[in-house]
Amino acid sequence: MHRHFRSVLAAVALLFSLLAARADDSVIIDRWYSALLAADRTELSALLADDARMTLEDLGVVQNKQEFIASIDEWQGAVAGATIRHRIEKSENGETTVLACYDFPENDTLMRETFTVLGGRITASTQTAIAQDCSGY
Repeated sequence: MHRHFRSVLAAVALLFSLLAARADDSVIIDRWYSALLAADRTELSALLADDARMTLEDLGVVQNKQEFIASIDEWQGAVAGATIRHRIEKSENGETTVLACYDFPENDTLMRETFTVLGGRITASTQTAIAQDCSGY
Protein backbone atom coordinates (compact mmCIF):
# COMPACT_ATOMS: atom_id res chain seq x y z
CA MET A 1 0.00 0.00 0.00
CA HIS A 2 2.80 2.43 0.92
CA ARG A 3 4.61 1.79 -2.38
CA HIS A 4 1.38 2.34 -4.32
CA PHE A 5 0.87 5.67 -2.55
CA ARG A 6 4.39 6.77 -3.56
CA SER A 7 3.69 5.84 -7.18
CA VAL A 8 0.52 7.92 -7.16
CA LEU A 9 2.37 10.87 -5.60
CA ALA A 10 5.12 10.60 -8.23
CA ALA A 11 2.54 10.53 -11.03
CA VAL A 12 0.75 13.58 -9.59
CA ALA A 13 4.06 15.46 -9.26
CA LEU A 14 4.93 14.64 -12.88
CA LEU A 15 1.51 15.81 -14.06
CA PHE A 16 1.86 19.12 -12.20
CA SER A 17 5.35 19.69 -13.60
CA LEU A 18 4.08 19.05 -17.15
CA LEU A 19 1.16 21.44 -16.62
CA ALA A 20 3.50 24.07 -15.19
CA ALA A 21 5.83 23.73 -18.19
CA ARG A 22 2.87 24.17 -20.56
CA ALA A 23 1.70 27.21 -18.61
CA ASP A 24 5.21 28.69 -18.79
CA ASP A 25 5.28 28.15 -22.55
CA SER A 26 1.88 29.83 -22.80
CA VAL A 27 3.21 32.88 -20.95
CA ILE A 28 6.20 33.03 -23.30
CA ILE A 29 3.91 32.80 -26.33
CA ASP A 30 1.68 35.59 -24.95
CA ARG A 31 4.77 37.76 -24.34
CA TRP A 32 5.97 36.98 -27.88
CA TYR A 33 2.81 38.27 -29.57
CA SER A 34 2.67 41.38 -27.37
CA ALA A 35 6.30 42.19 -28.20
CA LEU A 36 5.75 41.41 -31.89
CA LEU A 37 2.78 43.75 -32.08
CA ALA A 38 4.75 46.51 -30.35
CA ALA A 39 7.87 45.74 -32.44
CA ASP A 40 9.71 45.64 -29.10
CA ARG A 41 13.24 44.58 -30.07
CA THR A 42 14.40 44.31 -26.45
CA GLU A 43 11.61 41.95 -25.41
CA LEU A 44 11.83 39.88 -28.61
CA SER A 45 15.57 39.53 -28.10
CA ALA A 46 15.05 38.44 -24.49
CA LEU A 47 12.52 35.80 -25.58
CA LEU A 48 14.79 34.28 -28.23
CA ALA A 49 17.63 31.91 -27.47
CA ASP A 50 20.98 33.01 -28.89
CA ASP A 51 20.90 30.16 -31.42
CA ALA A 52 17.22 30.60 -32.38
CA ARG A 53 16.09 29.87 -35.93
CA MET A 54 13.07 31.66 -37.38
CA THR A 55 11.54 30.05 -40.48
CA LEU A 56 9.09 31.97 -42.66
CA GLU A 57 7.96 29.13 -44.92
CA ASP A 58 5.91 31.22 -47.34
CA LEU A 59 8.88 33.49 -48.05
CA GLY A 60 11.47 30.71 -48.05
CA VAL A 61 13.43 32.60 -45.39
CA VAL A 62 15.33 31.24 -42.40
CA GLN A 63 16.75 33.83 -40.03
CA ASN A 64 18.98 33.59 -37.00
CA LYS A 65 18.26 35.74 -33.95
CA GLN A 66 20.34 38.71 -35.12
CA GLU A 67 18.77 38.71 -38.60
CA PHE A 68 15.28 38.50 -37.13
CA ILE A 69 15.86 41.38 -34.71
CA ALA A 70 17.35 43.46 -37.56
CA SER A 71 14.17 42.88 -39.61
CA ILE A 72 12.00 44.47 -36.91
CA ASP A 73 12.61 47.96 -38.37
CA GLU A 74 10.71 46.94 -41.50
CA TRP A 75 8.10 45.02 -39.47
CA GLN A 76 7.42 48.07 -37.28
CA GLY A 77 5.99 49.97 -40.25
CA ALA A 78 3.92 47.01 -41.41
CA VAL A 79 2.39 46.35 -37.99
CA ALA A 80 1.33 49.96 -37.31
CA GLY A 81 -2.42 49.94 -36.61
CA ALA A 82 -2.64 46.14 -36.66
CA THR A 83 -3.87 43.62 -34.12
CA ILE A 84 -2.74 40.07 -33.59
CA ARG A 85 -5.09 37.48 -32.13
CA HIS A 86 -3.70 34.10 -31.22
CA ARG A 87 -4.71 30.87 -29.57
CA ILE A 88 -2.74 27.79 -28.73
CA GLU A 89 -3.87 24.72 -30.66
CA LYS A 90 -1.59 22.28 -28.87
CA SER A 91 1.48 22.18 -26.68
CA GLU A 92 3.56 19.13 -25.95
CA ASN A 93 7.20 18.17 -25.49
CA GLY A 94 8.39 21.78 -25.66
CA GLU A 95 6.62 22.49 -28.96
CA THR A 96 3.62 24.81 -29.12
CA THR A 97 1.42 25.24 -32.19
CA VAL A 98 -0.51 28.49 -32.45
CA LEU A 99 -3.23 29.75 -34.75
CA ALA A 100 -2.65 33.48 -35.25
CA CYS A 101 -4.71 36.11 -37.04
CA TYR A 102 -2.65 39.08 -38.20
CA ASP A 103 -5.26 41.77 -38.75
CA PHE A 104 -3.58 44.62 -40.63
CA PRO A 105 -5.47 47.81 -41.54
CA GLU A 106 -5.67 46.81 -45.24
CA ASN A 107 -5.93 42.99 -44.98
CA ASP A 108 -5.66 40.05 -42.65
CA THR A 109 -3.84 36.73 -42.77
CA LEU A 110 -4.32 33.51 -40.83
CA MET A 111 -1.08 31.81 -39.82
CA ARG A 112 -0.10 28.58 -38.15
CA GLU A 113 3.02 29.07 -36.08
CA THR A 114 5.03 26.48 -34.22
CA PHE A 115 7.38 27.45 -31.41
CA THR A 116 10.01 25.30 -29.74
CA VAL A 117 10.67 26.52 -26.21
CA LEU A 118 13.58 25.33 -24.12
CA GLY A 119 14.60 26.78 -20.79
CA GLY A 120 12.08 29.59 -21.05
CA ARG A 121 13.36 30.84 -24.42
CA ILE A 122 12.22 30.30 -27.99
CA THR A 123 14.78 28.20 -29.86
CA ALA A 124 12.80 27.84 -33.10
CA SER A 125 9.75 29.26 -34.80
CA THR A 126 8.11 28.21 -38.04
CA GLN A 127 5.41 30.36 -39.60
CA THR A 128 3.07 29.23 -42.40
CA ALA A 129 0.15 31.12 -43.95
CA ILE A 130 -3.01 29.01 -44.04
CA ALA A 131 -5.55 31.57 -45.33
CA GLN A 132 -5.65 35.07 -46.83
CA ASP A 133 -8.24 36.14 -44.26
CA CYS A 134 -9.08 35.29 -40.67
CA SER A 135 -12.55 33.88 -41.20
CA GLY A 136 -11.24 30.47 -40.04
CA TYR A 137 -9.94 31.86 -36.76
